[in-house]
Formats: sequence, structure tokens, C-alpha cells
Amino acid sequence: MPLIQIRNLTKVFDLSESAFGSPSGKGQGQVRAVDDVSLDIEQGETLGLVGESGSGKSTLGRLILRLIEPTSGSVLFNDADVLQADGSALRRLRRDMQIVFQDPFGSLDPRFRVHDVIAEPLIIHEDLSRDARSRRVAELLRAVGMDESAMPRYPHEFSGGQRQRIGIARALALRPKFMVADEPVSALDVSVGAQIVNLFQSLQREFGLTYLFISHSMPVVRYLSTRIAVMYRGKIVEIGTTAEITEHPRDAYTRSLLAATPKIAVS
Repeated sequence: MPLIQIRNLTKVFDLSESAFGSPSGKGQGQVRAVDDVSLDIEQGETLGLVGESGSGKSTLGRLILRLIEPTSGSVLFNDADVLQADGSALRRLRRDMQIVFQDPFGSLDPRFRVHDVIAEPLIIHEDLSRDARSRRVAELLRAVGMDESAMPRYPHEFSGGQRQRIGIARALALRPKFMVADEPVSALDVSVGAQIVNLFQSLQREFGLTYLFISHSMPVVRYLSTRIAVMYRGKIVEIGTTAEITEHPRDAYTRSLLAATPKIAVS
């Protein structure tokens, strides 16, 4: 059975609302950001979700985690209904479902030291002593290629790549089964991004993770993914193994993505 089963998932945004969900008094109509999407994500795989900006990729990732509410459809995680879960059940599900955001500069609270950034989910979800939390934070930092000397420092003291590593450590804190990586290397330069991609790969082996890896870059998705889903205007236009999508694309949009994106070397 797939780890995640998505059926007919749809999200319609009302253009008469502001980004904060309140009436703006401007514009009319609706946008179907995610339009009747159905797909499965298998245990232990990396499903790459690729498409241009505005195609609905990030919205789909947030819908799966129920960070935003869908208009219709269903999401099952380990056969549990994510969209119907109440407060306590949803809290239990979220231990196993985490996200790494695109912007390593904006996703970490600048008022928190690194120790507190990573320890926050442990404080919420686990009954650990202060010393035990600190040991876990140190272990997580080592897992992402940093050391415990980072713990008393603030996020602004680190580079973009280091901040992304801290964000990944925070996402790993509760030992999730599934992780959404939402454009996690797009704000980084190519060499640093390549290191982060390799880190995701090694963490998958170490922790047995399943990924939805969201990117506009076909080369990055091709390198990391077991399968690839191509998204265009809210719909999945093509899905298949990495070889099928990159060597024998059926959809014209997929072919245009492959033609337009330069190859990169990831070492």
C-alpha cells in the first residue's frame, strides 16, 4: 500500500480575497491552483514534482500536509485520513509529516538561537529533559553536517546553505516518515545547492525517509527522484519513472521543460 494516497485534490482560491483570506475589495473570479490531482507516493521513494513557477507545486505540498485546507478531495497517510483528522489526531500525524521550506532566510525565527529552533518541535511533542533535548539537537546538527558549536548562535550568523541545514535538522527532529522539500535549493548557489541535494539523499538512506521533492529544476529532480510528476496549471500532466519522463516524455510541456533547463553536475 502506498504511504500517501491523494485523490481528486483540488484547491480553489477566490481572487476577491487577499493573501490573508480577508476580502480585498479587488478582483473577481477564482483560480484553481490545484485541479483534481490524484497520485500515490510509495514508502521510501522520492517523488519529484516539477513545473514552472505558479503551476501549483507548493500549494499541493501544503495541501498534503494540511497547512492549507483543500476545496475538495482526500489525502490518506498510512491509511489515515489527513483531511478529516481532528486536533489531536492531526497533531499525531504531523509528527510523521514535515516540511523544509524554500527560503532558509525566512523560515527560521531570527529571535531564536539554533538550539531553540531545532528543539521547538521536541518541546511540543516529546517529554524530554533539558539535557536530553540538547543531546538530541546536537545529534541532529551532526546528521546535517554541522556541529554543536552552532547551538548558541542565531540564524543570521550562518550562510544560506548552513541555514538550510538547520531547517532540515528541525524537520528531522521528530523522526518523520515523510518530508515535503519545497524548492529547498532554489535560493542557494549551484555548488551549495548540490551539497544540500546530496544531503537529502544521504538522510533518506539514514532515516528511511520518503520525499516529495518540489522544484522548477528538471536536472535536480532527475538526479534525486525515483519518479517524476510534471505539474502545469494545477494539473499533473505526466507521471512516471525518472527514465520514462526524462528519456521518453509524452507531454509537450514536459519536453519544453527538458529542452529549456541546462544540465548541472551534482557530485
